[in-house]
Amino acid sequence: MSMPTPIKTLGVVTFGNCADPEQSLFRVNADVPLQQALEHASTLLYYAKKLALDAAMEEQGERYAWASHFLAEMGKAVIDDVCLGVGDGGILS
Repeated sequence: MSMPTPIKTLGVVTFGNCADPEQSLFRVNADVPLQQALEHASTLLYYAKKLALDAAMEEQGERYAWASHFLAEMGKAVIDDVCLGVGDGGILS
């Protein structure tokens, strides 16, 4: 009986689009174990949520909006890459 291959990130999902929509500045690293990748994505999305709430509630909250946007983008990229590693290629834009 063979051991199942551990699920890891593939390192194919990019994020941080530049002026050219076809060019991204960052990429998820390959070979990150599933558990570690999901824990990191959860942390990124937790802080994105907190900053989005601050942006909505504070009088000058717009200064939090971009930080929240970028954290959410990073978290989504990690989850999308994990989904590819699991074999679920259905990625939402």
